[in-house]
Amino acid sequence: MATIGYVAGGNNSSGHQLAGLKMSTEPLMLTVSGLRGIAGTSLTSEVACRYAESFGMWLKGIHQSDAPVHIVVGRDSRASGQELELAVVAGLTNSGCQVTRLGIATTPGVAIMTMHLHATGGMVITASHNPAPWNGIKLLRSDGAAPTANQAEQIIAQYHRTLPSTRINESCSIPVNPNTVEIHVKKILGIVDTALIQKQRFKVVLDSLHGSGGPSTSLLLEQLGVDLVHRHAEPTGQFPHPPEPTAKNLVEFCHAVRQANCDIGFAQDPDADRLAIVDETGRYIGEECTLALCAMHLTSRQQARTPKVLVTNLSTSRMIDDIAASFNATVKRTAVGEANVADALHDYRGLLGGEGNGGVILPAISYVRDSLVGITLILQMLAERSQRLSQIIDSMPQYTIVKDRFEITDTIIERLEPTMRSHFSNHNIDARDGVRVDWPDRWVHVRASNTEPIIRVIAEATDPSTSRALVQEVGMLLTAQSN
Repeated sequence: MATIGYVAGGNNSSGHQLAGLKMSTEPLMLTVSGLRGIAGTSLTSEVACRYAESFGMWLKGIHQSDAPVHIVVGRDSRASGQELELAVVAGLTNSGCQVTRLGIATTPGVAIMTMHLHATGGMVITASHNPAPWNGIKLLRSDGAAPTANQAEQIIAQYHRTLPSTRINESCSIPVNPNTVEIHVKKILGIVDTALIQKQRFKVVLDSLHGSGGPSTSLLLEQLGVDLVHRHAEPTGQFPHPPEPTAKNLVEFCHAVRQANCDIGFAQDPDADRLAIVDETGRYIGEECTLALCAMHLTSRQQARTPKVLVTNLSTSRMIDDIAASFNATVKRTAVGEANVADALHDYRGLLGGEGNGGVILPAISYVRDSLVGITLILQMLAERSQRLSQIIDSMPQYTIVKDRFEITDTIIERLEPTMRSHFSNHNIDARDGVRVDWPDRWVHVRASNTEPIIRVIAEATDPSTSRALVQEVGMLLTAQSN
């Protein structure tokens, strides 16, 4: 099977903590992936208002219609979301935008409603997989996709030109549009054989983490005839465990899937754009396999001679390349970031895209990652194949991927590419996003995160020792740069 390992935390497991360097406890991340920070400290209402006003002003600057700029706003279930929503609405109003509020909604739900309402753009108040004290803001264009890197840089420049506002409303009279869940689910049901899935009467354990995905995913699974064991269903924002759906955080969930004698377990993150999977034995399949399973399902169903393009980023497992080779498909890789994958999907008219973090993008639905899409495609695959999930996983390419993180400094960022090029001078190097080094049987990717103040190191090989050794080797290089 494809074994997935993930190492998280401030002190990385390989023992290469960067001596003397302390990661800020109150970072504000303003990047091409949006805005993230610690709610109430680095991410205040004033910052959120200013960012929203900047987005509104940028959209007005590029808008070619006489109609008012219309922005759809949703939020995940974090406790800080309501206050930040008021600030975002105030910022958009300050810039002269029309606003539709969705209340608590998933990121893909906001994207779909942005398109459904023919809005100019969307904003999602969420920190996705980040820990509970964090919050953030994701931006969406009229087509539901995130802004491109160039567009995001323009919005950041506008933010720096925009003066902080003191006009932040204490109350918001804009009513909440109640239709997001139904519209999202109806669109997904339109692309699958609902009757076939209903016939199987699958038993599923779902962990919605008390995030925004509970209402829409439970409705979807009800419509698919699933016998559902729904854990942490209500969108209260009281996360029962760290929100990133990794093996370390889902130990108890794996046990629950096995004890309930279910066909499969699905775990979402707080804004329901990422999906991790547990098989019927309680084995954590992980996030890397989510995209691979969906790719295998869709490419195998297409006509053999039909050209098929799959899109993913530089940090995603080679499983997708092996699957593509088996079904006359081509893989296009991009820099890390949902917007990069979405743009390539559009340019290449791709069949499916996504990232190794459990994010699946199906252009037929939207150009954002959507855990509900992943759930539906995998259930249809199980229904069509009449196989247990464990059997399918065991037949897939076998790799071990190891993920680590290191504290970040300006010195490391400045020296990252020349250091890696010098050390790995005889190997194939891709420097589109940090540095990725490839061998025939392994690869390693080193880059600065867009969503946390860290350096990510990801290595994959056919055996665990090689993956770990690559991470340790890069860790030593990073440590040397910090001294």
